[in-house]
Amino acid sequence: GELRTAAGHFEVIDTIKLATVFHGHVGRWHGGNLRRGDRVRAIVDSERRQATVLNHSATHLLHAALREVLGTHVTQKGSLVAPDRLRFDFSHFQPLTSAELAEIEARVNRAVRGNAAADADEMAYDDAIGAGAMALFGEKYGERVRVVKMGGYSTELCGGTHVGRTGDIGLFKIIGESSVASGVRRIEAVTGAGALAFIAERERIL
Repeated sequence: GELRTAAGHFEVIDTIKLATVFHGHVGRWHGGNLRRGDRVRAIVDSERRQATVLNHSATHLLHAALREVLGTHVTQKGSLVAPDRLRFDFSHFQPLTSAELAEIEARVNRAVRGNAAADADEMAYDDAIGAGAMALFGEKYGERVRVVKMGGYSTELCGGTHVGRTGDIGLFKIIGESSVASGVRRIEAVTGAGALAFIAERERIL
């Protein structure tokens, strides 16, 4: 989105966490001088944000489905959440079969149709882990953490933005599975309107 003042506007292209506490906006300033103490109006690109929200929540459901179908050795090794797609890297020792991919996709969509509320609570890190929350790869956690629970299907530590209910995701469609490194696989998928567009294009080609 952007931050607007009377003097100009700041185009926000990324948000980063500083010293594990503060959030900083990265982008480009257009206009006159921006001074300390100036009041700004934050404007969110709501369409882009909502598309990203669907993909983010879907990664949580995907993680849970992977562990159910492939085993509890599956852990997240990286991810990308973008408005147009999601990418999820995870530990696994061999390529997934078409049957496994179909089952994983079916389980995620079953959770989507279940339309469970996505509840977020803040608690002590040890209490969250004791309650069964999954800690994600590469994340640094403080003494208090945010736990996102989607029904009885997924419980993870996460500070990101999520859907109100799993049904908001609409549809989950896997579009690719590949190798990233030895013992690490990658699934790429789309959700919501992106999933519908992908299926429509496939039908057009067929």
